[in-house]
Amino acid sequence: MSTPDVDAILASFREALSQARTPAELEEVRRIHTGKKSEIKAALKGLRHVDPAERPAVAASINATQRLMEEEIVASLDAARAREVEDQIAAEWQDLSLPGTAAHRGARHPVTLVERQCLEVLRRLGFTLVDGPEVEHPYYNFDALNIPEHHPARDMQDTFWLPNSLLLRSHTTTVQARVLERETELPIRIASAGRVYRNEAVDATHLAMFHQLEGLWIDRGLTFAHLKGVLAFIAQELYGAERRVRFKPKFYPYTEPSIGVDLACVHCDGAGCEACHGAGWVTILGAGMVHPKVFEEFGFDPSEVSGIAFGLGTTRMAAQWAGVTKVNTLYEPDLRVVRRLHRGA
Repeated sequence: MSTPDVDAILASFREALSQARTPAELEEVRRIHTGKKSEIKAALKGLRHVDPAERPAVAASINATQRLMEEEIVASLDAARAREVEDQIAAEWQDLSLPGTAAHRGARHPVTLVERQCLEVLRRLGFTLVDGPEVEHPYYNFDALNIPEHHPARDMQDTFWLPNSLLLRSHTTTVQARVLERETELPIRIASAGRVYRNEAVDATHLAMFHQLEGLWIDRGLTFAHLKGVLAFIAQELYGAERRVRFKPKFYPYTEPSIGVDLACVHCDGAGCEACHGAGWVTILGAGMVHPKVFEEFGFDPSEVSGIAFGLGTTRMAAQWAGVTKVNTLYEPDLRVVRRLHRGA
């Protein structure tokens, strides 16, 4: 009767184990050397051929060898899996102290920023924001504002006409007309902002679509002094006391008397300046005392109530503030303007 050579079995196992590197290769070594058809299993089955006197010692030796093989396989598997993790970490490692690759943060559009600043100033004077439609009826855009059909002012505010005799509003004063139609309790202090449209040639300071922000204050006892005081306060709060502004006579059908407010051009370098055509000033605001005919149209007695109205050209103001000479730059897909403002914020 022969005794199984467990030392040879163990040596063969260790030779195969030393050549295996990956968990898959080690599992294959386990299958071959400790599986059902392995030499160690065959040695256990062959115990019946061993001398009964020697069988306990031989069985103990075979079992000890089998446990040792299992322990060495487990240890090798743990080491192989640890190496895999280390290799993955090394392959995917990133230096977190390096600058990030996240997308650039955005910034609000210059026109939006100017609108918000204007509204913040007006809120301190008690004004509330009221919105209105961009597609309007001619009554609110013209007739209710003392601009009857064939009035020359209609040519100055020629707009885009739509089916059913509707139009794209040429100014945000339409919101004021709608408020006066439904509001009777004084005082009335409202502001309206948004896009307006005019059929005119596009140049450095004019567009077919631009933004306006208007204010209306109706009460008893308001005078032209109130109007100038409000406009001076708005200009000072928005541009600072050092920025020069000037008042000049203007004509608007819905206000009487009417004035315009000009801002000293920050780009002016003489006659070649595109932003102001060499004038040195850019008109940013039109204003006046609400016309008596507008009051009468909506049932107010002009002998008892008075009002001030003003409109700010927020597109031109944004162009001046953003440092661009052509207002259409604000509406083009040029992110350099917004990025520059964001960096300076």
